[in-house]
Amino acid sequence: MIALVYSGSRNADWKLADKGQIIAEFKTPGINPYFIDKKHILQLLHKRTELINNAEKIKKIYFFGAGVSLNERKEIISDALSQFFKFSKIYVDNDLQAAAVATCNQMPGITGIIGSGSNAGYFDGRKVKSNNFGLGYILGDEGSANWLGRQILKHFLYEKLPLQFEQNFLKKYDTNRKEILDKIYKQTQPALYLSSFADFLLENNKEPYVKDLIFDGFNLFIETYLYPLKKQYPEVPIYIVGTVVYNFNSWFLESAKNHDLTITGIVKEPIYNLLKHYLNRASQA
Repeated sequence: MIALVYSGSRNADWKLADKGQIIAEFKTPGINPYFIDKKHILQLLHKRTELINNAEKIKKIYFFGAGVSLNERKEIISDALSQFFKFSKIYVDNDLQAAAVATCNQMPGITGIIGSGSNAGYFDGRKVKSNNFGLGYILGDEGSANWLGRQILKHFLYEKLPLQFEQNFLKKYDTNRKEILDKIYKQTQPALYLSSFADFLLENNKEPYVKDLIFDGFNLFIETYLYPLKKQYPEVPIYIVGTVVYNFNSWFLESAKNHDLTITGIVKEPIYNLLKHYLNRASQA
């Protein structure tokens, strides 16, 4: 039996499979080692009966997530998983590597993520080459749910939201300056709070403000991430994964066209392609 995990900061998708068949699939809160430690990861694992009941049967775990590019962050994940799954071989890598494996079919390509966070890189067919992107929800994440949440809150606090959109916002959240600043600066995991507003944008996608905001984010993403990569690797295809780009895919494709870029594919949840990849590997072993 194998377990495959694809985690952002908000949610982690889990697939348990045996003999080529999925036997359990579910979501847990996101497992990002920048926000939670080993103790909290173990607490999270112990809350799922699917994991408790299959802990001794799972022989390999493939974990891909945000925040695990550095070795010390990977160790937080691998140590927690090794303690819970005592008979498993553990493989931990970042979410961008997962996105590349899921989309590029072991061929060179450029892969980007626009979900709760954002990132991009060049995949040589085996590994994503390291770069200077991936600055996180404070300094980076252009176009992502985190970035979009930041913009909405700033515009609300600066009283720059269009009247109708502001009324919809207050009806939905009934919030104020004090509560917002408290959640951003005093409570844990502010990135989760910021990214939570992406669903509200989707609900209000007919509002001109929403379209303008999404386009601003996508333009920034393309100019920050895709342009430099495409300049270095002009012949390879471009794939983008993530809920934000999927939910607003027509706007992203329009933005890419305006920048003379061709997008080969957009995938909402790369975990299904990942699972197929590792099940094929298991059958050939």
